[in-house]
Amino acid sequence: MSNIETKVSELTYQTWDSSPQDLLRVVLNEFRDKVALSSSLGPEDQVLTHMLCEITDRAKIFTLDTGRLPQETYDVLDQTRARYGVEIEVLFPEAQQVQDMVRREGVNLFYRGVDLRRQCCSVRKIEPLKKRLASLEAWICGLRVEQSTTRSEVARVAVDETFGLIKVSPLAHWTTDQVWDYIRTHDIPYNALHDQGYPSIGCAPCTRAVQPGQDIRSGRWWWEAPEHKECGLHLDSDGTLGHKES
Repeated sequence: MSNIETKVSELTYQTWDSSPQDLLRVVLNEFRDKVALSSSLGPEDQVLTHMLCEITDRAKIFTLDTGRLPQETYDVLDQTRARYGVEIEVLFPEAQQVQDMVRREGVNLFYRGVDLRRQCCSVRKIEPLKKRLASLEAWICGLRVEQSTTRSEVARVAVDETFGLIKVSPLAHWTTDQVWDYIRTHDIPYNALHDQGYPSIGCAPCTRAVQPGQDIRSGRWWWEAPEHKECGLHLDSDGTLGHKES
C-alpha cells in the first residue's frame, strides 16, 4: 500500500461517521496550507465555502474561469467574496492554448463530439487545475453520489489517481434537499440561474435549463450520453471517475 493510500485509509477510519464540518476540521488540521477547496460556485461548493469560513479565517479557495462562464456565475463569485470576506483565487487557461485550439477546431468545437468537447475542457479547465493541484497534498470538492450515474460510488476520502493527491468530498452522501436546506437556513449566496431551471451550471454554451424532475446534470452537455457527462476533472486515465478508496 502506498503512502497516499495509507493516509486515505487512516482518514477514512478516523472520520467514517463524522459530519462534513468535522471532516473538514480533520483535513485542515492534517494538511494545513496544503489543502484547498476547488469551487465551481455551485450549491455544494457554496455550502463548503460557508463551512470552511466558519471553521477558519484562512480558507484556501480557488475557482476556474474558462472564459465562457455565464454572467450569473461571476455575480455569485463577487457576492461570495463580499459575504465572507474571503479571497477566492481565480485560475485561467493559457491564452495561447485556447487560441491554438480555436484556430484549429473552431470556437464551438465541443458540439461536434465527446473527444473535442473533452479537449476544450482539458485546455480551459484541467490544465489550470493541474498546475494548482501540484502545490497541494489534498483538495476538497463538492462531488455527491446523487449528482449523476458517473458519481454513484464517490467516497468522502479517496485517492485521486489522476492528479496524485487526496480528494475529499465532504458532501458525498448528502441529498439535493439537504444541500438546499442548508443554503436557505444559512442564507448562502447562490447562482441566480438555479431559480431559472438550471440545477447544474458550467460554461454557458454547454449548460441549459431542464424540466422539473429531470436528472440533475441533464442540462450539462445535453447532446451526449449520460455516461460521458464529466469534463475530466474527476476522471482517471481509463475514463472512470477517480474515487478510489483504500
